[in-house]
Amino acid sequence: MKEKIISKAKEMFLKLGFKSITMDDIAAEMCISKKTIYKYFANKELLIQESTEVLHTEVHEIITEIISKKYNAIEENFQIRKMFADIFKSGETSPIYQLKKHYPEVYETALENQIEICDSCFKQNIEKGIVQGLYRKDINIDVYIKLYYTLIFSINENTRSEREASALEMEALEYHTRAMATAEGIIELEKQLLNYTTK
Repeated sequence: MKEKIISKAKEMFLKLGFKSITMDDIAAEMCISKKTIYKYFANKELLIQESTEVLHTEVHEIITEIISKKYNAIEENFQIRKMFADIFKSGETSPIYQLKKHYPEVYETALENQIEICDSCFKQNIEKGIVQGLYRKDINIDVYIKLYYTLIFSINENTRSEREASALEMEALEYHTRAMATAEGIIELEKQLLNYTTK
């Protein structure tokens, strides 16, 4: 039952917002009593914390699966971007913006976990792109990683609208890729941009 509650709460939080969804809403949606929820979660903040941890794990698993499919480095980033867009497309308000504003302690934990994944993922991607001749060899990898995730987190922390955040993240991905790309990489980037906009 605990896993079912977390799954439903996660779905509702992403769709309607961490602030607006109440324990009553979740109980009504699941046709159970609020008392059943409180049996597993002393308060809403604990439920949000566990929901974001599950989401974090799911995102990590999907990223790992995308990386295992052996896309080239630029296409891989576009596939990951598409995955995030699909996960958060139902929400009106950016979940990260909401977490930071209403549940700062949960947000700080989520941010630490996400940065850990981002460091590893971005580093592997840049190294792969250099080997494939899509990114320049003279890149300071650590600096580019820091610049990119600072840009992405800044967008999500400060943009209320999920639609606007998604559009800005796409611009950030293009900006990040152009900054690193070789001539061959620019050709691949243009191809991915065309594919992304026509889907």
